[in-house]
Amino acid sequence: MNRPLVITDCDEVLMHMVVPFAEWVDAEHGVIFRIEDASFASALKRKECGTPLEAAEVWPLLDGFFRKEMTRQYPIPGALAAMAAIAAEADIVVLTNVGPEHQQARIEQLALHDFHAPVIGSRGGKGEPVRRLIEEYKPSVAVFIDDLAGHHQSVAHEAPDVWRLHLVGEPAIADKIAPSPFAHARIDDWTAARDWILARLAENIPAPAPEPV
Repeated sequence: MNRPLVITDCDEVLMHMVVPFAEWVDAEHGVIFRIEDASFASALKRKECGTPLEAAEVWPLLDGFFRKEMTRQYPIPGALAAMAAIAAEADIVVLTNVGPEHQQARIEQLALHDFHAPVIGSRGGKGEPVRRLIEEYKPSVAVFIDDLAGHHQSVAHEAPDVWRLHLVGEPAIADKIAPSPFAHARIDDWTAARDWILARLAENIPAPAPEPV
């Protein structure tokens, strides 16, 4: 029988992102990231006048951060220890929406913290890449971890047999993000999350079909 598979996001799951990003855009670009807004669409504002950035201005900032400033990021408490425990029981793949162009940088970033796993730099909804990973690995059971509700909906549609854990590891935004109705659990603490994941792996049964929403 094949091993179980755990597919995990990186930003705000394994590594802090919004806080170091906010510090960088403030210091280097005169832009304030209002973390209380919990949304990139409206959270980035010019310091001098308070006007929101245009959508076309947001990606260049994110791209610049991932291109040159990833070393500012640091692990979510307990995340990498939990991954080490999970790795004893399952294969792990990091599925991160930094895009293919930043995939190698993400591999190197995680290696700096002695975390080594295959990394896929994707774009858009994660349902399709999760389904492809299931087809490739053919795991006995699979768990998906992400901080964004939209990805849980995407995975529920494309790979409904995968267990889905909604985890927001950044306290600055966790209480501003509602639990995804498409996830099987919402846990923001990695000790509890580790135990929940290991329990799913030990049960070794597919996830139940999503409830109608």
